[in-house]
Amino acid sequence: MPCGASIEAPEFCEGKNPEETADTMFRYKQLAEEIESKIHSGTYQAGEKLPSVRDLHKKLNLSISTVYQAYMELETTGIIEARPKSGYYVSPVSLRNLRLPDFDRAPVSPQKVELDAMVNSVLKNISNPDMLPLSSSATAPELLPVKQLSAIVKNISGKKMASMLRYSLTEGNPELRRQIALRTLGLPGGICAEDIVVTTGCMEAVSLCLRSILKSGDTIAIESPTHFGFLQFFREMGLLVAEVPTHPREGADPDELEKIIRSTPVKACLFMPNFQNPLGVLMSDERKKAIVQLLNRLEIPLIEDDICGEMYYEGNRPSLMKSFDRKDLVLTCSSFSKTLAPGFRIGWVIAGKRFRDKILRIKAGSTVCTSTPDQHIVARFLSEGAYERHLRFLRGQLKKHTVKTALAIQKYFPEGTRLALPKGGSLLWVQLPPKVDGLHIYRRALDHNIAILPGVVCSAAGQFGNHIRIGCGHPFTDATEKGMETLGMLVREAMK
Repeated sequence: MPCGASIEAPEFCEGKNPEETADTMFRYKQLAEEIESKIHSGTYQAGEKLPSVRDLHKKLNLSISTVYQAYMELETTGIIEARPKSGYYVSPVSLRNLRLPDFDRAPVSPQKVELDAMVNSVLKNISNPDMLPLSSSATAPELLPVKQLSAIVKNISGKKMASMLRYSLTEGNPELRRQIALRTLGLPGGICAEDIVVTTGCMEAVSLCLRSILKSGDTIAIESPTHFGFLQFFREMGLLVAEVPTHPREGADPDELEKIIRSTPVKACLFMPNFQNPLGVLMSDERKKAIVQLLNRLEIPLIEDDICGEMYYEGNRPSLMKSFDRKDLVLTCSSFSKTLAPGFRIGWVIAGKRFRDKILRIKAGSTVCTSTPDQHIVARFLSEGAYERHLRFLRGQLKKHTVKTALAIQKYFPEGTRLALPKGGSLLWVQLPPKVDGLHIYRRALDHNIAILPGVVCSAAGQFGNHIRIGCGHPFTDATEKGMETLGMLVREAMK
């Protein structure tokens, strides 16, 4: 029986992917989405029996195989379960009427970032192959297009390989920049290849932007909680950090940001609006627009990290904050590290005319250029048109793994646990019951070869002590199920 942990259900069925219209979308998937929507709305309730395959076949005039495939799709996600000689039932663990993590609006003064040795331990365990990888935000290799990329590598001629042994242009491979520009339709003024600078991953893109705008002692406004990797940048640059309260369903609060700016000389902002790390939140368009308009009015640059923007589960691709920019003050950073090939480290920044030349100078004086062979392989993959098919597969898999993990938390964690199920990405931000220390759970989990991320490393002010982040980018296996059961046991023990 479910323990009573609480999660807010997502609005999974707000729309369809434009590439999966009624003309091209398999009918079984449409039926699966309709049933799933009724489950999340409470029309079908937890533990309730669903109509039989034969009943839906007759009622909807669909083939038996179509109905069966729809049920199989839902069963692999964990939303429904099959019972021998009885039929299909809604999972007894409900994802309806569930509660978000607390949204703390307490003001925090800007401060320097102080990271202790514990962060090094977190980094070490994220990449430890002996650990159950629940701390990682990476996507598992088995979900990536290994065969297609291997075929491209095998077909590289000796002549082409010789040309790739040279340095690339600092701004990047022209064809790769053109392919990236083709994926930016809808931005004001249009984006062309010349607007894009290729970088060694999204982290270099963000680093170049920070270094082009800020100097030691400046204040930057960030979401709270934030990606702990950003905090390392801020410490090395000697920046002060102003944390903006961030709602787990709506995103960073523009009113709170304005209050901070009134009292603090903020020189730049860094936000991750689409499936933010670690919250997984998709910032609403209203908040995106309000924040950009505020910063445009005050002439404050905004660095936008959109690394997870393509990882939406349903509907249309989320908008960029750049789309609301009218003063060329938004610098949009992204990469293929979450969706295609993390080892290639291919990222980019849409720098705009204000900052492009300075970013190029900084890159030329540091990393010179990005790997020439890796740029060629990714450009070739994009030009062959396989990326969209891969993304559709990846989104479906990430949704399944994330929902299964959320259901396991609901099943094994004690009452008082909260989390928000995201609409994309691969992260779950979990608030533990009151007085349970996330850092303690992190350390106890290591004893069981389980790696999670303690929430305290996601705040310069040391907030979120009773939160943890769980990554869902790897397939949900029996080992994952056992790991979630163990984590639930550790949380229960910590409550005694």
